[in-house]
Amino acid sequence: MLSLKTGMSKAKKEEKHVYPPLPPAGKWLPVVAVSWLVPGAGHFMLKRTYRGAILAGSVLVMFLLGLMMRGYMFEPMSGDLLTTIIYTGGFIGNMATGVLYFMTKWFGYNQPDIAGHTVDYGTKFLVAAGLFNVLAIVDAFEIATGRKD
Repeated sequence: MLSLKTGMSKAKKEEKHVYPPLPPAGKWLPVVAVSWLVPGAGHFMLKRTYRGAILAGSVLVMFLLGLMMRGYMFEPMSGDLLTTIIYTGGFIGNMATGVLYFMTKWFGYNQPDIAGHTVDYGTKFLVAAGLFNVLAIVDAFEIATGRKD
C-alpha cells in the first residue's frame, strides 16, 4: 500500500503542464493592442468588466499621482551603457501607459528641473503605472489565448 502512494506522487511530479497551441494572431493581437493603448480596455473586450475597471483605475490613479508630483517623463538617451539602459527602461515604462503617455506629451507636460523627494516619487509612480499596465496586458493576452480562465 505504501509503494502505491509513492508511485502516484512520482507520477504527479513528472507530469508537466502543457499550454495549448497559440490561436491565430487575429484573435489575441487586437486585445493586446487595445490593452496597451487604453489601460483595462482589453479586459472590457474580453467581458471581464470588474477586472478591467480595477486595472484601468489603478493605472490611471498611479499615473495621475505621478503627474501631480511632477515626476520626470523619460526619453530615450544615448551615452554610456548604464545611462542608456536606465533611460530606455524608464521610457518603455512610461510608454506602456499608452494613450496616457501620448496625451501627456501632446499637451506639453514639462516637469521642473529640480531635485527633491516629491519629484523622485512622482517619477517612480509614472514608471510603475506603465509596468502595472504591462502586467495587465500579459493578463489580457493569457485570457484571450485560453491559458487563463
